[in-house]
Amino acid sequence: MTTDDATALRALHVPGTPLVLPNVWDAASARAVRDAGFPAVATSSAAVARALGYDDGERTPVAEMMAAVARVARAAEGVPVTADIERGYGLKPAELVERLAEAGAAGCNLEDSLPGHGDMVDPAEQAAFLAEVRAAAGDALVINARIDLYLRGPASRAEAAARGRRYLEAGADCVYPIGLTDADEIRALVGELGAPVNVYFSPRTPSLAALAGLGVARISFGSGLHQAVQELTRSMLAKVRDGRSPY
Repeated sequence: MTTDDATALRALHVPGTPLVLPNVWDAASARAVRDAGFPAVATSSAAVARALGYDDGERTPVAEMMAAVARVARAAEGVPVTADIERGYGLKPAELVERLAEAGAAGCNLEDSLPGHGDMVDPAEQAAFLAEVRAAAGDALVINARIDLYLRGPASRAEAAARGRRYLEAGADCVYPIGLTDADEIRALVGELGAPVNVYFSPRTPSLAALAGLGVARISFGSGLHQAVQELTRSMLAKVRDGRSPY
């Protein structure tokens, strides 16, 4: 991780011209994303966990997760890498920043609910955590602060905006209201925050072009591509099992 890598990644977060991140899970998928011409590579914690044989929710040993991020960073040489690290795997902010730097990550996602439980962290506590990460990293890390309210069902935009403002004031570069899919609500939240907003792309969200029109600065695919690849693999294996060609 270098300040130059983080500066390059930060500059890609342009409202209306979003950074599109088809999240990866290993070195091969990272190289494929880089070779397809994407200007940055992002990991998905859920996809990496499953590729390593674990469930999502910080059940992956931190050493294995960071090693996976390092392999992705080596494979994606030439473009910055941002790592989905859930809520930090219990590491103190300074150690978390150090481990990310050693792995070669220029950015990270940090979520505001308890992994494996879903309970929301108090926004003041989360803001303090983000501020400590920022203090430890300086400018050498792009912090994408996830807001998990919408994963729990209908959420108040006022509460999401309040959390977003706290996180931005604490030093986050971008906020990520994962699970928010309604176009009007996305536009309104982007307008209220006046800062880069990340949207998770799913079959329920507006199109990539529409999200750009809403002022979104970053679009993530999360574990969606990995899930699709796994479904294709299962389909091909079923054909082999049945004595048919999988091709």
